[in-house]
Amino acid sequence: QVQVAESGGGLVSPGGSLRLSCLVSGSSFRFDPMGWFRQAPGNERKFVAAIHENGRNSYYSQSIQGRFTISRDNDKNSVYLQMNNLEPEDTGVYFCQILNYFGDSEPLHYDHWGQGTQVTVSS
Repeated sequence: QVQVAESGGGLVSPGGSLRLSCLVSGSSFRFDPMGWFRQAPGNERKFVAAIHENGRNSYYSQSIQGRFTISRDNDKNSVYLQMNNLEPEDTGVYFCQILNYFGDSEPLHYDHWGQGTQVTVSS
């Protein structure tokens, strides 16, 4: 059974940084493209970033472009999201997901999610 476990969230001031981690078990992780999504209060879940199984190719939503960096460590079955220059609009629950394929960033295509990790950006 595939499981994901997100961690690393917290409360941070505007302009601060956080690094989220996601540990994946029960899958052939090194062959899986991975993504990060987030859900702000009262809003739908939205795509944030994706990384190819090769670890070299990635893409991002426009709202976080240049501030967030996705990476992975296939030896540790983990994917990361480094978030810099955080803004209050980045507040939400962040989820990682095994993508159906590298370009599939539509949250509605996925039925099963982990518990996520809460990120709150506030002064």
